[in-house]
Amino acid sequence: MRHTTKLAAVAVTVALIVTGCAKKETPGAAGGGDELCADKSGKGPKIGLAYDIGGRGDLSFNDLAAAGVKKAIGDLDATCEEAEAAPDEPASAQEERLRTLADAGYNPILAIGNVYSAPTVKVAKEYPNVKFAVVDGFLPAPNVTNLVFAAEQGAFLVGAAAALKTKTKKVGFIGGVPGPIIDPFEAGYKAGVAAVDPAIKVDVKFLSDKPDGNAFNNTAGGKTAATALYDAGSDVVFHASGKSGGGLFDVVATKPDGIWAIGVDSDQYLTATPEQQKHILTSSLKRVDVAVFDFVKAFKDGTAKAGNDNYDLKRDGVGYATSGDFLKDVAPKLDEYKAKLISGELKAPSKL
Repeated sequence: MRHTTKLAAVAVTVALIVTGCAKKETPGAAGGGDELCADKSGKGPKIGLAYDIGGRGDLSFNDLAAAGVKKAIGDLDATCEEAEAAPDEPASAQEERLRTLADAGYNPILAIGNVYSAPTVKVAKEYPNVKFAVVDGFLPAPNVTNLVFAAEQGAFLVGAAAALKTKTKKVGFIGGVPGPIIDPFEAGYKAGVAAVDPAIKVDVKFLSDKPDGNAFNNTAGGKTAATALYDAGSDVVFHASGKSGGGLFDVVATKPDGIWAIGVDSDQYLTATPEQQKHILTSSLKRVDVAVFDFVKAFKDGTAKAGNDNYDLKRDGVGYATSGDFLKDVAPKLDEYKAKLISGELKAPSKL
């Protein structure tokens, strides 16, 4: 356990509340744009929630984590505190955020994003009686659960959808940064396209070629990449770039009917404008909300286990969205691919 002076503890706790649980004004964000953690009256788990860059309102995996916590508040009588990452912050800042939550008595603590993996394992050693979970985590510790997802399976299915819907025989992919989190999206997407027609070209744009959290919070960069892909002939573009995907949706909203975008993590049709919705073919789902709620429930039940907790198609941990009803003509074929992925007859690659 880390020891601090009483004055320092009060200071960091106040800073946490001010920066982490301020009212979010983004319409459609998880929690409805309200103060998710305002009610402290619950008698259930006290959840500490450390967001990745973008925080609540990213319309992606941070919001999904918040949705899982919101369900825990309703179903498990939980309370919570939020804390948000800053762009370009060092690992020491992530560690301090986790320590602040632990010192304030929050248990369990949820860290959203693989960037927290090493900081969480380090801090977890200092707080052996606190349970931690890391979304997309990859390092082991006795009191850390890694919530991991077969993102390549959902990406395979939206890749197949793109291939079945393209008229130009050219589709696009926008990634934040190459690496272990985004590679499965690219590899699965390309495999799904090739399963339908290996002659279809997949054009790829990354917003950065090196580790850079800002690549996932760069709407202007997403817009530039999307414009280049559509101008080069892609008529379906899938993004795995966090908040940067808003740039893709802004661009596709200006296109004629039959030009499509594909969202990521959450069903992004549901948080899009009416103009954007006309062009959002589907989204590759990564059910962070399900995994977060499951972990909190396991904590309350005393059954939370360290190590990897894998969410795949069999567990409804990944998949594809059907909002907008744009896939009804290809749904039987997608269901066929889904069944083969679940049975193991088909395998979605996680690497190129």
